[in-house]
Amino acid sequence: MIQGHCTWVFKSRPVILASAAVGGPFEAQGSLADDFDILHDDIWLGQTSFEKAEKTLLEQACEQTIHKAALKKEDIQFFLAGDLMNQIISSSFVARTLAVPFLGVYGACSSAMEGLSLASLIVDSRCGDHVLVGTSSHNAAAEKQYRYPTEYGAQKPPTAQWTVTGAGAALLGQKGIGPRVTSATIGRVVDMGISDPFNMGVAMAPAAVDTIEAHFRDRHLSPDYYDLIATGDLGRVGHRIAGDLLSKHGLDIPPEIFTDCGILIYKNDQPVMAGGSGCACSATVTYGHFLKRMGRGELKRILVIATGALLSPLSYQQKESIPCIAHAVSIESE
Repeated sequence: MIQGHCTWVFKSRPVILASAAVGGPFEAQGSLADDFDILHDDIWLGQTSFEKAEKTLLEQACEQTIHKAALKKEDIQFFLAGDLMNQIISSSFVARTLAVPFLGVYGACSSAMEGLSLASLIVDSRCGDHVLVGTSSHNAAAEKQYRYPTEYGAQKPPTAQWTVTGAGAALLGQKGIGPRVTSATIGRVVDMGISDPFNMGVAMAPAAVDTIEAHFRDRHLSPDYYDLIATGDLGRVGHRIAGDLLSKHGLDIPPEIFTDCGILIYKNDQPVMAGGSGCACSATVTYGHFLKRMGRGELKRILVIATGALLSPLSYQQKESIPCIAHAVSIESE
């Protein structure tokens, strides 16, 4: 199962039986609006707080996924989820609603692929037949916690990114029809001394490069094996830096297959600065856009590298730099 230093190769190739993506009003105006299962026109989602709204997003993504798989909650053996809130309360409260054995995951914005890696490991090792995985984020909730409340109206630099309001979920099984998870490369923490919370792409780019290099080294593959290679949350600034670093290290990925979820999700004329970010960024793009393209036969093999900045309000107040991590998952059509 282990190949090389940090890559799991799943012999049984766990099947993604179903997936779903839910978004907010800003995502409804974006480039990938047609690939969402549910889009809301109210950022509050009828709730009394942004945190409760985020919980609702993840609940809906999970419910849609289970329904599309023609299963019931009782058929799910494990639920893995993570988010950006303190003590991952959005995920925990959704687990309370689902009443399914729960494993909380925290890797900041890398949580989507971290969760998918662990869910695949559970299924591949035959420790579970049906495993549900998901992540969520909410622009107003994350901004309030990590930067400034939106009501403050603080001006942001062009390197800043827009936290996606949304949630993505997928259901994995041992048998069935659908795209298959073939491998996962687990990243290590990389800290280049960046301390600016408005420049996450620059902070996370080296971690993405480290994991991408590890994946191809461990699996003895070249980039042209994949039809698409997507980083999760680097945005335009971080994605460009990642491409430059990869080229400098001798790993040239053709620009026509190398993209970023934070660039894809919004239109160029939306005021998102450098692009999208948040736990829902790579989750909604992967579980919505990419998997639908695979279903149409447009993509056969993809590699998604979700990136996360492991900072907190506490670490920022103590003037710590921002440690970052990235996890890569390969998904292939049958």
